[in-house]
This record gives sequence, C-alpha cells and structure tokens, in this order.
Amino acid sequence: MTDHVQEQEMEIEALEAILMDEFAEIHPSESGLPTANRCFQITLSPQDDEMDEASTTPVQLGLIFSHTEKYPDEIPLLNVRSIRGIHTSDLKVLKEKLEQEASENLGMAMIYTLVSSAKDWLTELFARDNVDDDDEEEVAKKDEVIVPHGEPVTIDTFLAWRDRYEAELALERAKLMPESALASTKEKKLNGRQWFETVKGAAVVEDGSDEEDEDFDFDDDEDFEDDEDDMLEHYLAEKDSSTHSSSVAN
Repeated sequence: MTDHVQEQEMEIEALEAILMDEFAEIHPSESGLPTANRCFQITLSPQDDEMDEASTTPVQLGLIFSHTEKYPDEIPLLNVRSIRGIHTSDLKVLKEKLEQEASENLGMAMIYTLVSSAKDWLTELFARDNVDDDDEEEVAKKDEVIVPHGEPVTIDTFLAWRDRYEAELALERAKLMPESALASTKEKKLNGRQWFETVKGAAVVEDGSDEEDEDFDFDDDEDFEDDEDDMLEHYLAEKDSSTHSSSVAN
C-alpha cells in the first residue's frame, strides 16, 4: 500500500524549493476549501521567469490546494482566486480546467503540472486582454473627428482658381499645337472692316495728304459685316471724291 502521507510531504518540499516565494502555507479558513487539513497558495502571474521582477503585473492569480487523504490516487481539493484583475467568470473556467487535468493525472504528484497549466492559461488571458485593448484604441482613433486645415473655399477663391486653371490648360494646349496651326491663326483672313481700314490708311500715306481721316460713326458692329465687295465700292467712292476736291482747289 502506498504511503500517501510521505508522498504528499515530498511533493510539498519539492514545490517549496522550486516556487520559493510564490509558495506559501495559509490557514484553512482563508482557503475557501471544505477542510481543516494543511492548505497552500501558489501566486502566479503571466510574466516569464526571465522578466524583471520590478515590472508591473496587471493580473495575478492565487492557486490554492489541499491534499486529500488518498492523494495522489484522488484529485486534491482545488480553489482559484483573483489577487489582481481577473474576473469571476474566468476563475470558474480555470477551476473546471484544472479539475479535469487532475482527473487525467491520478496516481502521480500533479500539483506542479496544474501550476504550469494555470500559468499558461493566465498568460493567454493576459495576451487576449492586450489584444482587446489594442482593438479599442484602434476604434477610438477611427472615431476621432478629423479637423480640416487650410483656407476655406469661397465663391471668389473658386472663381480665381478656375480662371487660373483654364489659363494653364490653354497654355498647355498651345504647347501641344503645331507651329503651322499657330501661324494660320495669326495670319487669318481679314474681315471687311479690318481690310477697309488697312487699305484706306495706305492710300492716305501714298497721296501725301495732310487731311485728317474722316470720322465714321460705327454704331454697331453688325453694320460692318458687309462683304469685301461693298467695302471696296465705298473706298473707291471716297477716293474719287478726294481727287475731285484736289482738282477744284488747283
């Protein structure tokens, strides 16, 4: 028959050596377990052993156990409590998980195995909480109102921008046009009024007359949209009148 008491004492000594300050004996009344036997609490946190002990631990767990009379041939009495930052619902899930693992390890010392499992669970819980916090920060950033900067658009500023844009666009189009097209635009055919004024001016210079040009009252541009033949007849009549006047004077 296995000496359960001796095996339990050996396990307690091993846990004290391995866990050191994390392992402590507590009074049965503080354990929350239905027993008057010796009770122990192991303090667990999600940080690794290599991390700085001074680093802040946002969550912390207390794993409480007490050996039963026939342990390890039966599962120990187990309890879990939050020392810092763990919800009651999460503690219930963890306790059920540990009791299930204890049932799978009957016949051998299992407390350190349960400690390792609880620590892994706590680390996963801590990582999940960090992810949730990051998601909340991202949502908060997206919800921030973006305040536009710069000069507000008014009708005047829009019209000024449109004129500048159209001028730049015309300049770009002119750069793309062949020189022949530009030359033909500049040397386009004169209309009737432009032709008449050009010819009349040349005639005055040729005759050497000091006589001032007569003023013509052009009330409307539409009156001078006659074709070139009408303008030529008008010019010849003016020239004949001028020649007749010179002959009378002589």
